[in-house]
Amino acid sequence: MDDSAILPPAARGSAEQRATPAGLITVAAIALFVALGGAAIATVLRQVFGTSGGIDRTLVVALALNVALILIGWRRHRQLVEILGNQFAAGERARRLSATDPLTGFLNRRALVEQSATMLLDAQRRHRAVAMLMIDLDRFKTINDLYDHATGDALLARVAKEISAEIPHGVLTARLGGDEFACALVFDPRDAETVQRIADRLVSRLARPLELNGTTVHISASIGIARSDFERGSVDTLMRAADIAMYAAKDAGRNRCGWFDPAMARALHARNELENGLRTAIPAGQVVPFFEQQVDLANGHVLGFEVLARWEHPVHGPIPPERFIPIAEQTGMIAELSMTLMRQAFQAARDWDPSLTLAINISPVQLRDAWLPQKIIKLLLETGFPAHRLEIEITESALFENLPLAQSIVGSLKNQGIRVALDDFGTGYSSLGHLRALPFDRIKIDRSFVQSIAESNDCAAIVGAVASLGASLNLPVTAEGVEDMEIEGRLRALGCARAQGYLYGRPMSAANTRRLLAERRLLGTGPAAQNLHERLAS
Repeated sequence: MDDSAILPPAARGSAEQRATPAGLITVAAIALFVALGGAAIATVLRQVFGTSGGIDRTLVVALALNVALILIGWRRHRQLVEILGNQFAAGERARRLSATDPLTGFLNRRALVEQSATMLLDAQRRHRAVAMLMIDLDRFKTINDLYDHATGDALLARVAKEISAEIPHGVLTARLGGDEFACALVFDPRDAETVQRIADRLVSRLARPLELNGTTVHISASIGIARSDFERGSVDTLMRAADIAMYAAKDAGRNRCGWFDPAMARALHARNELENGLRTAIPAGQVVPFFEQQVDLANGHVLGFEVLARWEHPVHGPIPPERFIPIAEQTGMIAELSMTLMRQAFQAARDWDPSLTLAINISPVQLRDAWLPQKIIKLLLETGFPAHRLEIEITESALFENLPLAQSIVGSLKNQGIRVALDDFGTGYSSLGHLRALPFDRIKIDRSFVQSIAESNDCAAIVGAVASLGASLNLPVTAEGVEDMEIEGRLRALGCARAQGYLYGRPMSAANTRRLLAERRLLGTGPAAQNLHERLAS
């Protein structure tokens, strides 16, 4: 292909239009000089040296003009050649800039797709395969938050150098945007270990501490790998498969690599179906509260209930919370889900016996919302549920992200008479520090300790220590996951005040909970209570 073909059409056309006349004039002048110049010079010389008559001035002028025309044309031709050269160089720079990422010098997404397509065709002709590696930095946003975007950019440029230093010659490297990179390489399908070793080295290298302007930065990377001989199709298909494998590596714990498996795509499809269904289910009232009993270990009386979310899907039936709660948190739907669940629970429980409480768990995502107390108080006012009967449960791990904001939220809730419990105690980061920093009303021991106290002396010692700590701080202790009488007896002996678990019954719908309370004479009376009972039973 002619190099000038890469120039912009307008510039290329303008330069060519100017170069063509100059070139034609120069060629014509040279041709004229060759054809007539020899005879003219000989005639002039004879006239000068007296071998013929006087000098023919017209012939001399014509010869001089011909020489001048040659010189002018040649000079103009050189100028235009230089212009074309500069335009060619500018076009080359523009082409390179349009194909590369300015921060790292790697290819951009469009260039990677184009060059990988060529690589894929060449590999197929040689009975080779192409491996696509998707590389995503773990917790890169934290670096930007802790430092600044300039540090983040410096980190990305440094990561690009680390990648370049680790991969073999001939591998395509690209920055796809943000903190996501990609590599494409040809390999022998019979020796996939070659690709695995490259990916393992990249994971190890990117996990090393990096020095940036006197600051030590700790990062890691998750890598997904797909191979063209398995994921047949276009480059886009290969990149999508590697992307799915990369997110699977993140879900598996980050700082690792993994190959694409078709089961990953099926799981992603199922997750997307759940997400789309949940967006409809929440406003449609398909996510409903179930109630798990909390009993007094001293006498077995029901003291209250923990509210649990259950999705009653119209086609697939009950969907357990461990499947849809993480999706709600990841997509930002958890706030709407929680508020909807609270409203239903408050309406169902407002005419229960005044001694019965409701415990509702708050997601860590919701603790980022400074307006959370106001939203909960508004729901209490709208439903007529007393604030003193509500207990908000906050998981210990949720406090680590922003303790000052958590302190503000807890303080606002307490000021309205709402009680606050520390959930999953012992599984977080700094339990004693949190108990000192926040005015909790109750401690809940995680079920992982409770269910193991019969078999593990260590777990029994932990539960006993927590119960003693609660007693010394005047904080009642609730044990979760009580499933048999032996565990209940041990908890009672250790000093736990309250327990919940399958020993006391499975979580129940609002209607079944109401029937249970009616049998135990724990329902309010009057027309409002009767109307609510009839509506829940219908």
